[in-house]
Amino acid sequence: MTTSGSAASSAADTSGRFGPVEWGMTSAVAITWGASFLFIAIAIDHVSVAVVPMARLAFGAAALALFPAARKRIPRADIGRVALLGFIAMTIPFHLYPIAERTVSSSVAGMVNGSIPVTTVVAAAILTRTMPSRRRITAVLIGFLGIALISFGSVGDDKGASVHGVMFLLVATCCYAFTSILSRELQMRHGTLTVLLWQELFALAFSLPFGIPALAASEFDWSAVAALAALGALGTGFAYVMFGNLMVRAGAVRGVIGVFFTPIVAVILGLVFRDESVTLVAVVGMCVVISGAWLTSIPD
Repeated sequence: MTTSGSAASSAADTSGRFGPVEWGMTSAVAITWGASFLFIAIAIDHVSVAVVPMARLAFGAAALALFPAARKRIPRADIGRVALLGFIAMTIPFHLYPIAERTVSSSVAGMVNGSIPVTTVVAAAILTRTMPSRRRITAVLIGFLGIALISFGSVGDDKGASVHGVMFLLVATCCYAFTSILSRELQMRHGTLTVLLWQELFALAFSLPFGIPALAASEFDWSAVAALAALGALGTGFAYVMFGNLMVRAGAVRGVIGVFFTPIVAVILGLVFRDESVTLVAVVGMCVVISGAWLTSIPD
């Protein structure tokens, strides 16, 4: 695409109306994904860590299967790649988040998760062997500065996080970042919802050997069931559908606005419902991360 074509594309992407419906969808995405960390924290109060990804994927796949666009076959030639993406994009991070939240508050988990747009820029540069623009490099540096501030302000006694917990979260964000790039071709070929549903089904299959035995070490509680149902059906199901529709209606530049608000939602919910404490340094770090993530969304 030529420079003038890129400019025209960017203008078209941001010139459409962004009205109450779009703001409503943006808010729903931000609240749903921001609440995921609270739901995980509630669930692991009662169930074993391995139960969380299994239940999340089961509810998420059931929700996605309600949409005809998701219920399509994928050619045998691509099945192996979809299964691998399901393992890296879902099985691994969906296990890492509840493991991390045993020693990291839901607020801090949401803050660290806000770095995904930043790590995605790094992943794209590595996979495509293309040097990012100067502005995107600046955005990455700003984002990593924010991560450092969050970590420095959160790790320690009564600060809400441990070193290994933060490392688990960063590994999870890297899984998301790399697979978001690797899955793009498959999603364009077969449809986003179709690929997501198959990824979730494979990820669920990979999680069952760990999740089913872990049920014996868990206790039944309605709050945990409700949290897992919401985490899966909403966060891993309907939110993906709404996000995809928002990207179509508002364009890629403004469609990601809700992602930048998820750390803020996570912090507010953690403070209100879990009585968590957040240091000023961590809050400043969150704002720095959001700034870096916002810079990555601006077209070159």
